[in-house]
Order: sequence, then C-alpha cells, then structure tokens
Amino acid sequence: MARTGTRQLDRPGSGTPGTSTFVTGDFPRRRGLIVLLSSIAGFLLTVVWSAHFVDSVIGDNVANTLLGHDAKETPIQGIAAGIAFAFVSGIAGTFTACNIAAFGAVAPMLGSTGTRWAKLVATLKPIGWLAVGMIPVSALYGVLVGIIGTRMPQFSTAANAPGTLSSRSIQSLVVFGVIGLVMFYLGLAALGLVRDPFRKISQRFPNAPMVFMGVLIGGFLIGRPFGLFRQMFRDAAESHNPLYGAAAFTLQSVGNIVIMALLFLVLAYFTGGRLQRWLMAKPGRIAAVTAVALIVAGVFTFLYWDIRLLARREIIPWYPTAPWA
Repeated sequence: MARTGTRQLDRPGSGTPGTSTFVTGDFPRRRGLIVLLSSIAGFLLTVVWSAHFVDSVIGDNVANTLLGHDAKETPIQGIAAGIAFAFVSGIAGTFTACNIAAFGAVAPMLGSTGTRWAKLVATLKPIGWLAVGMIPVSALYGVLVGIIGTRMPQFSTAANAPGTLSSRSIQSLVVFGVIGLVMFYLGLAALGLVRDPFRKISQRFPNAPMVFMGVLIGGFLIGRPFGLFRQMFRDAAESHNPLYGAAAFTLQSVGNIVIMALLFLVLAYFTGGRLQRWLMAKPGRIAAVTAVALIVAGVFTFLYWDIRLLARREIIPWYPTAPWA
C-alpha cells in the first residue's frame, strides 16, 4: 500500500486530478505495451512514407489547383501574389512529413461533450490557442528571413553531396530531431510515465500546453525543406522586407492547420457525440489516444528527419524503406 502523501500520478487508473491538457490523471493499463506499439507504428511510418508522393503528387497538385497555375514554374510576382502563395502552399503542405506531428493534439480537442454548438466551440478554442503559440514564432522567423534570409541555410540551392550534410540538412536534422523528442516525451507524460512539464504553469495558464503545441507547429518552418516552402522562403528573403516575411510565414503556418481544424470540426460536430462518448467511456482512454498520437508523431519525426536522413545522405549504411519511398 502506498504511503499517505505519496504521488499517485504513475498508477494506471488512479483517477488523480489531471495536471494539464495532455495529462488527464486517468492512465490506461499496459502502458509499456502502448509505448512499444506506438513506437513501432512511428518507425513503420518512416519506412513507407514517400516524400515525393506527399510533397509532389499531393502538395504540388493541390497548390496548382488552388492557384490556377504551375506553382513551382510560375515566378511569384509581387507581395499580393506572395501572400496568396504562402497561404495556399501552407494548405498544400498539410500532410508533409513535418506536419504529421501536429495531429498529436487531436485527442484533447475531441474529448468535449454537450450540445453540438458546445462541442463546436470547445473544438475551436484549442485551435485558437494553437494559433497563439504558432503565429508569433512564424512571424518572428519571417522577419528574420526578410532581414538576413539570403545568408541563411534554407536559401541555398546547392545539391547534397553523398557522405556529407549540407547546412540546410543540418538545420532540418536539429530542428525536427528536437521536435520529435519533445513530442515523444509529451506522449510518455500523457501516460504518467514521466513528469508533466506543464504541471506548474497549467495551474495559472491552463491553455499553456496548446500554446506550446502551436510553438512546435510554428517551429516546423525553421527546418522545413518542402519545395513550395523553400520557394516562398527565397522570395521573402530576396524581398528584404521583414513585414512581408512576417505576413507570408504567418499565413503559411495558418494554412498548415486549416485542414486539421476542419477535420476536427467535422469529427466534433457530425459524429453525434459517439466519438466523445467512446473516449469518455473508460478512464484512461483519452490518455491512451493522446499518448499514441504523440508517441507515433514523435518517433516518426525523429527517425525520419534524423536517422533516415543520415542514411539517405550515405552517412550511415542503411535504413529500411519501402520500394515506393
């Protein structure tokens, strides 16, 4: 029997008060199995993920359709065209290998109950807090690009030589490696296996975890090698206009979460409460779904952008990939 006053946070099904949005206090059993299977799923996703299909077949075609012309071949003419390009390329990049991590926030958004209007509002509020964290990061990075962008690694068009890492590859490796590890840790925290990093700040600012998730989404821009994004990056850098850079990068990030927001709204509004009732039916179910989403995204992001990248640059001998990847 636990001594009086001993923390109960790591006990499955303990029902202790939640410490933040991602840590409900009700933890599922077989947490080690959840971590193992989620990690395997994240790894397998790196094996089958085809950057060409997602970036070119999906991303380029979406951008071409929305813009009405070939997005890659048509030069960006003027600030207005650049702003439109930024938003459209953000939508087109929703399912790129970096944005997959944003879906780790899905479970807390879908756990609300009540009328459809209440569920609609409850879903929009977390998305708003995502934007609170995302927009400042995107805007500040856009300002930086507008001032010194032509001297930044992402501006380079130099080909990657086998056995070496270009400066822009190193930037992607570091940024997404950190994001992946952070997502993985948050997944462990959702299961009560490690301390909740938001346990103190959430007492005063309960939306801090969603703001932080928004910071991570904004941080994707710092490492993103997506072709359409780099086209926008170079245009903003060559303009030497920090205000244009801020606006373009902000709209790029907003475009990234538009599809995600619509998906969550559809799930929250049109499932008739069935999904919410399923999530609430068993203590620990929301924690399990949250943890799975975060761990899969974290493992995928780290392995894809660090280990698989090193293999593609022939720095490590091998990484398993599907024939189409």
